[in-house]
Amino acid sequence: MTLPGSDAEFPFELAVCRWAEREWPPAGERDSAVLVARQLGTQSRRWDTVVLECDLAGLTARAAFGPDALSSNQLHVVRHAPADWAYYRDALPDPGYPWRYIRESIHTLSARGALEHRKRAGRIEIRRIGPYPEAWVRRIVAVENKPDLDRTAARALADQLETDVALALADEAWVAVRANDDVNERLLLEGLPVEAGILAVSDAVGTDADRTSAEVVWHPRTLTADDPGTRILENPDPADSASGYDASAARFEYADVEWKRGKRLAIAERAYERGWRSYVDAMRPDCRHYRLESAGDGLVPFCDAKGRCQTSAECRGACSEFEPEPPAWRTRGWPIDGGPGKGARRVLDRRRARHRPAPDE
Repeated sequence: MTLPGSDAEFPFELAVCRWAEREWPPAGERDSAVLVARQLGTQSRRWDTVVLECDLAGLTARAAFGPDALSSNQLHVVRHAPADWAYYRDALPDPGYPWRYIRESIHTLSARGALEHRKRAGRIEIRRIGPYPEAWVRRIVAVENKPDLDRTAARALADQLETDVALALADEAWVAVRANDDVNERLLLEGLPVEAGILAVSDAVGTDADRTSAEVVWHPRTLTADDPGTRILENPDPADSASGYDASAARFEYADVEWKRGKRLAIAERAYERGWRSYVDAMRPDCRHYRLESAGDGLVPFCDAKGRCQTSAECRGACSEFEPEPPAWRTRGWPIDGGPGKGARRVLDRRRARHRPAPDE
């Protein structure tokens, strides 16, 4: 079905996430557990969709550290925590920043059951609850969602993808576009890096498809995520030169393997906590106009006041159409105990938690 407002990138992004959760990899049999998240990356680069290909045993072991993401400071602690009681400064490598942040992480981890700590003779001793599974993430796949890619957007996207390929923080880079008759002409001739794969998506939100599907138009190359990467700081732009050729040098710096390994784990941790359905945390499901609309095999947020699919950027308290749910709605019993907004949040939370196996499962 085609919903009003489906031409926006947000509902297309949700359809791509739902398809990836169900069908990834696009070609071949699934041999890994799959987690999908959205809007994740580094301070300088954010990906629309992130697909984690995980080792099932490692993913289950990761669950012992709780459903919340481990920050970089907390990862430093759990990755090096000793099997037997030891003074934390003797047990952990020098973090390169003040130890007070490590002490803060120790108390936070202990409170959530991800670490054991005690105080002996005025010194904090720590002991791990189990080894942190370093290899619980096998591969990280980055997907850019561009349902309607014109020439201007393609040029900007090419620069972003070149940055991704050079840094090789992810194992693969993809572009997902809405399928139509001229998808090959629009994409393959736009100068996108050959290392990036291309998906033509028939989504159940913006097309007449009953179920979101995708076809591989161009297969990606595997990037060297385990090798040092190149961080492009500045690229010459031909548009800056009257002759159409800019001979100035590009500026770049190298990213070492250890930095990349830490960033990959940090991205994976945030993906583990959030998933792609966490968009409801940035919206106002307690508005009387908010509802989840069925679109093929998925759900998308819909605004009855505007009569179209809603985006997380628009759906907020500052919206001119925002109206809190009437108090009577929030006092109803099952199945919408607490109001329809609470019900929508519980549905999405249950579906998100379904893809994170517990240690006893």
